[in-house]
Formats: sequence, C-alpha cells, structure tokens
Amino acid sequence: MDTRRVVATDAALTWIEQLRAKHGPLMFHQSGGCCDGSAPMCYPLGEFKVGPQDVYLGDIGGCPFYIGAAQYEYWKHTQLIIDVVPGRGSGFSVESPEGIRFLTRSRGFTDEEWQQILSESAGDV
Repeated sequence: MDTRRVVATDAALTWIEQLRAKHGPLMFHQSGGCCDGSAPMCYPLGEFKVGPQDVYLGDIGGCPFYIGAAQYEYWKHTQLIIDVVPGRGSGFSVESPEGIRFLTRSRGFTDEEWQQILSESAGDV
C-alpha cells in the first residue's frame, strides 16, 4: 500500500534528474488558481519562498514538494501523481524552455489507506 502524499511517474523522475543536472537542487510548489497557477511549479531550491501556510507533502526525485494550504484542504484525501507532458508550461517553472510541462494527476486514497494515514498522523502529535 503506497500512502505517500506525492509521487512522480518515471517520465517525470527522468526530467527532474535532467533539470537538476542543469539547474542544481530543485523544489516544487503546487498552488491553486487558474491556468498555470494550478500546475506544479519547479524552481531552483530556495528561489520560491515557502510560507507558513504551505504544507510539505514529501520529496519527488530528491526534491521537496509543497502545496498551498487551501489546495491541501481540497486534495488531502488524494495522492498527487506528478507527470510530464509535451507543451509549454509557465515561464516561471524551470522546465518551461524544454518543451515539456509538469502536470498533477491524482487518485483518491482507499478507505484502508486513509485509515493508515490517519493512524500515522496521530503518532506525529
């Protein structure tokens, strides 16, 4: 049972490695909003200032992944799956000039997975 909050496809992991070789350590942030504002954004580590309302979900490809608190409330019952597709993303995300863009897919956690997540979270308190 995979209850990680965020995972990445093999294709996304390949691109993350290529981008890291070009730009150094990276980080991701999933914000809310319309258009590219709802896409996962990839930045050089430290270029995006994480705020107190951002939630750390885990790492993908060795890169920390954060989500805005409001978006987290909508998606907390899902596993985010970061993928990559052809196209041009936002000008602020490092993959933009590469002709690809990161994309968030999701799947709902099963009742059993959700219970496991809740029990693990209770141990953190």
